Amino acid sequence: MALTPEVARVVAKMREAEIAFTDLGLAEARQFYIDTLAASGGEPVPMDEVFEHELALADCRLAARRYRPQGLAEGAAPTLVYFHGGGWVLGDLESHDRICRQLAQRAGCQLVAVDYRLAPEHRLPTASEDAIAAYGYLVENAAAFDIDDQRLAVGGDSAGGHLSAVVALAARDQGWPLALQVLIYPATDLREAAGQYPSKVRNANVPPLTAELMAWFGQRSADAGTDPLDWRVSPVLASTLEDTAPALVITAGADVLMDEGVLYAARLADDGVDVDHAHYPGVIHGFIEMHAWLAATGDAMDRVAAAVRARLGIVG
Repeated sequence: MALTPEVARVVAKMREAEIAFTDLGLAEARQFYIDTLAASGGEPVPMDEVFEHELALADCRLAARRYRPQGLAEGAAPTLVYFHGGGWVLGDLESHDRICRQLAQRAGCQLVAVDYRLAPEHRLPTASEDAIAAYGYLVENAAAFDIDDQRLAVGGDSAGGHLSAVVALAARDQGWPLALQVLIYPATDLREAAGQYPSKVRNANVPPLTAELMAWFGQRSADAGTDPLDWRVSPVLASTLEDTAPALVITAGADVLMDEGVLYAARLADDGVDVDHAHYPGVIHGFIEMHAWLAATGDAMDRVAAAVRARLGIVG
């Protein structure tokens, strides 16, 4: 896959870097991820209000951060619930703070970023269980978070895209309101056979998500107790995607996960779900995090914002 000139320059810088996640210990890798996204995400967009929360779930307490952009009317608001990426091993509210601010401002909606327990301390499907429980908690306690529970969307990037797909399936089964699922280069198939997807071979050496880093994530996010056939682990294997929320699926051409995203978008469409599939040729995994570096990032964020506005009925 030929890279766009802008992306090629970013990839060249990544290859010149002396540090790689796979060379670091877990704590160092997590901090490196936060620092990297801070550098690539650009200046934080000012918000009218930012609230720190703790979600008291049955099995754990999860941190959440609620963003209300400037110009948003007081009271219950259309809301995007966002789950961060990081291979189920890295990432937190800080790593994706800039992304969440950008999306809230562009969409003109409230955004609630939800943390979840990371591997290897908590192997899959723990992250999926956390995401489902957190979404259900927000629905049931919508008033406490100024959420208009009839104008809800869920979204995330990479591992967060995976969790968003899982939440959309759970919302259908539980009867929870959900107007849109935003899946940004999602992982959808965690079987060993998933390594046979052509994009995982073709893009194996394209940073930031190389085959080596994929293996690093895989060794830490799953163990003998992780069933890759479980839809909470591999949502593409759900018996049907019928009646899940309308979807925006974003894929990148130079991404090892491209084929999984393309397949999931096709499966959604085949099962009668309204799908908008936005594909970015010549662009790499993680590009939604690179607002300071890539023009494609702003375009993709505007695509997400437009979908949120349309599905949540946001005017102006």
